[in-house]
Amino acid sequence: MAAGSDVMESRIGRMCIERGLKMTGQRRVIARVLSEAQDHPDVEELYRRAAQLDSRISVATVYRTVRLLEEKGILERRDFGGGRARYEATEEGDHYHLIDVETGKVIEFEDREHAELIRRIARDLGFDLVSHRLELFARKRPADAGQDTAAPSPPARTGGRSKR
Repeated sequence: MAAGSDVMESRIGRMCIERGLKMTGQRRVIARVLSEAQDHPDVEELYRRAAQLDSRISVATVYRTVRLLEEKGILERRDFGGGRARYEATEEGDHYHLIDVETGKVIEFEDREHAELIRRIARDLGFDLVSHRLELFARKRPADAGQDTAAPSPPARTGGRSKR
């Protein structure tokens, strides 16, 4: 671990403390790995990363911790296909996912117009929107296909947001 990391809590570690969870050393490692993830790891990948930092962590501990963090509203489970649930920190604000069906790569993006449309639809139907999600499953076009008619693409963030 980096110098001082034992003292400073990761972002997810702080969320755990705010929700009253006891932070064991192994939970701190798992929270740190999740906080630093720029992708959406599944439990097996999370375990591999955590075990590199603390070889005493078992896959069972990672599964239990992920389940607890999900129950406490700290993590959100995502199903991007491929048969494995993947996880990301629960965050405020609207962001969406485009999943490359060939590679499994997840690209996060924001679209203010979509968010406003969704809120307007809910309002027009007599509701206040509580939450929403958008997951697009797509296949990359060949480099030379559709270049003349392609609409400008929204700003994309591959792999995830900065969580600091």
